[in-house]
Amino acid sequence: MPRSMTGFGRGECIRYDRRFKVEIKAVNHRYSDITIKLPRFLNPFEDRIKKRLSRDITRGKVDVWVNFDSYTKKDISVNVNEAFADAYMEAIATLMKRYSWNDYNSSLSGTKYSVPAVPGIELLARNPDIITFDKFDSVNSKDIQQEMWETLEEALENALTQFNNMRKAEGDALARDIIEKQNRIKDLLIQLTARAPAAVEEHFVKVRERVTELLSSLGHQLDENRFLTEVALLADRSTVDEELIRLDSHMSQLATMINETTAIGRKLDFLVQEMNREANTIGSKSADVELSKLVVELKSEIEKIREQVQNIE
Repeated sequence: MPRSMTGFGRGECIRYDRRFKVEIKAVNHRYSDITIKLPRFLNPFEDRIKKRLSRDITRGKVDVWVNFDSYTKKDISVNVNEAFADAYMEAIATLMKRYSWNDYNSSLSGTKYSVPAVPGIELLARNPDIITFDKFDSVNSKDIQQEMWETLEEALENALTQFNNMRKAEGDALARDIIEKQNRIKDLLIQLTARAPAAVEEHFVKVRERVTELLSSLGHQLDENRFLTEVALLADRSTVDEELIRLDSHMSQLATMINETTAIGRKLDFLVQEMNREANTIGSKSADVELSKLVVELKSEIEKIREQVQNIE
C-alpha cells in the first residue's frame, strides 16, 4: 500500500548524560524539501540526518526539530582570562591609591560601614569577561561526536518509526478510498459501454428524420447513398469505444499501482491526468443526454481520485 506524504513523529533518547528530542512533521509537496532546525553546535550532524531521512522520504515538505540537553561536565568548559583579571586588578589598585582608599577605610574601621581593604574574588567573579563558559565545545572531539550521534540517531529512529507508521496508516486509508472510487468508475464504464451503441443509433435516427424533413420542405428527396456515407463519417467521429478501452486499461494500471509499496505518487498523478483526458473526450463526443450524465459522474469520481493522489508519496 502507498504512504501518505503527511505525518508526524516524535522520538527521544537519553544516553551518556545527554538527552536528544527529535520531532518530524511533513505536509504535501511536489518534490522533496527537507528543513532541519538544530542548535548551531550540532551542525556537523545535519548532513547525516538528511541522508537518513532521504532513505525513507522521497516527496513532501519535511520539517525536523532537534532539541538537546546535557547533564555532563564534559560538554562545558570554564575559562579564566588571567591577563584580563591582572589588568582589572591593577586598575582597581590604581583607583585605590588615587583616592586613598586604605586611609578612608581605616577611618570607618569598627563601624557598620567598614568594607574589606582589598577587593575580594567576588568582584572578579562578577565580571563576565574574566570567567567565561564554552558550552559544547567538546563536540569537536571525535569520541564525543560518536557518543552524541549514537544518542541522536536513536532519537531520530524513534521519531521516524512513529512518523512512518502514521504515514502508512493514512496511506492505507487513502488507498481504500481510491479503490472505492475505482469500483464506482468500473460500474460507470459498464453503463457507458452498454449505452454507447444505442446512443449512437438513436442519434443517427434523429439525424435522418431531421434531414428528411428538411429536404421534403425544400422539395428534394434523400440521397440514401450520400446519407450513408455521411453517417459512416459521423459514426467514426462519434464512437467512444477506444476511449472506453483505454479507460478500462487505466483502471487495471491503477489497481496494480495502488498495491505497490514504493513511492507511486507521481505515477498515479500522471495516470489520473490520462483518465481525465479520456473522460473529457467521451464527453465532447457524446450528444446523448444519458451518456452526458454518466460522463459527469465519471469525471466527478476521477477528480475525487486526483484529490487523494495529491496526498500520496
